Amino acid sequence: MTTRVVLGVGGGIAAYKACELLRLLTESGHSVRVVPTASALRFVGAPTWAALSGQPVADDVWADVHEVPHVRLGQQADLVVVAPATADLLARAAHGLADDLLTNTLLTARCPVLLAPAMHTEMWEHPATRQNVTTLRERGVLVLEPASGRLTGADTGKGRLPDPAEIFAVARRLLARGAAAPPDLAGRHVVVTAGGTREPLDPVRYLGNRSSGKQGYAFARSAAARGARVTLIAANVALADPAGVDLVRVGTTEELRKATLEAADTADAVVMAAAPADFRPAVYAPEKIKKAGDGSAPTIDLVTNPDIAAELGERRRSDQVLVAFAAETSDAEANARAKLTRKKADLIVVNVVGADRVFGAETNAATVLGADGSRVDLPEQAKEDLADRVWDLVVDRLPA
Repeated sequence: MTTRVVLGVGGGIAAYKACELLRLLTESGHSVRVVPTASALRFVGAPTWAALSGQPVADDVWADVHEVPHVRLGQQADLVVVAPATADLLARAAHGLADDLLTNTLLTARCPVLLAPAMHTEMWEHPATRQNVTTLRERGVLVLEPASGRLTGADTGKGRLPDPAEIFAVARRLLARGAAAPPDLAGRHVVVTAGGTREPLDPVRYLGNRSSGKQGYAFARSAAARGARVTLIAANVALADPAGVDLVRVGTTEELRKATLEAADTADAVVMAAAPADFRPAVYAPEKIKKAGDGSAPTIDLVTNPDIAAELGERRRSDQVLVAFAAETSDAEANARAKLTRKKADLIVVNVVGADRVFGAETNAATVLGADGSRVDLPEQAKEDLADRVWDLVVDRLPA
């Protein structure tokens, strides 16, 4: 069955980016009706939206009155996405105004509603905007955090529209979960780690691992789609920034440790999907290590890195859920059970890994073991689907 999406477009310069979001939605098989505000049409004209969507543009409550568009569009939609959502549009939506077709649609929609704000930093940080965002989130609307970067003119800061592909990823998660699925992480702060740390050996070499960060990023996207405030701590990841998350970049295991411990202080759940290096060189060589004259290899002394998950397990609050990971090549379940106990985690996600398995792939399979003795086998599936299944287990363990 074809899903029906309403794409609302607010009157900001970022309206042109919504064209890419529209293309992604239509090319993935969704039926999309574009509902731009009058101001949005000053940035991108109706013929562009009609050509890209293959459907007439709905922008006037007085057009096709016999079809009652101000009611029908919202009633029939499986998802409403607004990108960009300007400060003015957020204010009108929060106060329940119905002065154009888009705000009428927002009032009549009974499906998931996703708003992707875009505005200057001062407008986003203004107390009025913050209160409007809080009001909308309390009503179950998913309001993404804007990205940081270049804004209109020479300004930079928080307020940039997230990448359209990342907004589409959140929209895809909302559609996959369905209209009946509540934003069950709304009001929660979750911390997710991703990627693999690198321990410098000399100015050109390091000890590292094969982690791409894809599974950790999938956890972050999935949590954002479920309404959480997400802190994503990424170690050496070359992926697009997920929409609606606060991104912290780190390099070494010690940097990952410091950032995670700091963020975890206010977190309801911590998902340790990163792959920290277990060891680091005992001594960093300030100059490139050369081959010996006889061609022999140098001896590199290693020391053990701190166990971040175990440290979190020791210091975490009783109402905080901790999810550890175990990447194993043999005796996976036995090793994971031991790690689960040692790290004092609530859950541990077990992967059997290899050079051509899990790392860098788009799919994953795992077994999730619980401190309560539970076991859940997750067959191979998209990493974002797997992340959703693990979040289900986390939500079950969060206090009301």
